[in-house]
Parts: sequence; structure tokens; C-alpha cells
Amino acid sequence: MSELTTAARPYARAIFEMADGAGNLTEWSDSLDFMSVVASNGAVKELLSTPTMAKHSGADAFIKLCDGKLGDAEKNLVNLLSENDRLSLLPEICVLFKALKDESEGSVEALVSSAKKLTKAEEDEISKALKKRLGRDVKLKVSVDESLLGGAIIRAGDLVIDGSLKGRLSKLTSTMVN
Repeated sequence: MSELTTAARPYARAIFEMADGAGNLTEWSDSLDFMSVVASNGAVKELLSTPTMAKHSGADAFIKLCDGKLGDAEKNLVNLLSENDRLSLLPEICVLFKALKDESEGSVEALVSSAKKLTKAEEDEISKALKKRLGRDVKLKVSVDESLLGGAIIRAGDLVIDGSLKGRLSKLTSTMVN
């Protein structure tokens, strides 16, 4: 996964700088979301990974699949990525772009995976604690992962807090083995 991030980072930074300079960060964020969904589709991945698909044919096919929802700048990005065999990076470019956008806006996205559905009060408490710790506004994205058995795992930027029962059991097991 880090190889994808490394390859996607220069594209995300260039798009961010261009969008920030033009004052259309939100529009680019929405476009990248859309293109990311298209690029993540299994059938599209398979089509674009076909060796017989010429570089321009891949870009043309991708643009046609987007059904007129891309502007000229987005089409240029698709062509550039296709020429460099990088269309598969669109989902990672989108993630990195959003992180840069959030950073410029003084906020951070926190992913919370919990063993059970969190109440609004619990979400507010987590958000408040993270804002205090990180010194930024926090946007929570909450999901349920019953395999955690109990507790939650919080990821915000480089920060990972594993307060799950599964994580604690894993630490206990490794401590007992060593």
C-alpha cells in the first residue's frame, strides 16, 4: 500500500496546488471522489488492466464511462494518468488530496472502527478528545467492525489509537509469548 501512496503523492500534491490556486478545492474533491468510485469498480479495473488496452484507449474508455461528468481539467488528468499507466492510483490520489485539503482547512478526518454502533454522545466525546489532542477540527467517519470484540480503533492522520479488546488480547498474547 505504501508503494501506491508514494506513486500517488506527487499527483495529489499537484492537483491540490492547482485547485487551491484556482480556489476550487471542493469541486476537485467531488470530482476525485467520483473518478475514484469509477476507478474502483471491478469491471473497470479489469478493463483498464488488459494489456491490449492502449494508453489512449484506456483514457477514452474511462472518460466515456464517466458519462460527461468530467470537465477539461479532469479529462487532462485522466489522460496523463493513463499515459503513465497510473489510472489505478485514482482512489489513493483522492485520499491524499482530501488529507491535503483537510490540513489546509485546519481539520483532520478520523476513522473510528468500533465493535458496536456508537451513540451520538460517544461520537461527540471522541471528536472533542481528538480535537484537544490534535489541535484541529475533527471530522469523524464511524464504522462498525464486530471482529474487534469490544472497544474501538481510531485513526487520524499518523495517529492510531487501538482501544479494542482484540488489540489488547493481541498485545497480551505477544507479551506472554516473549
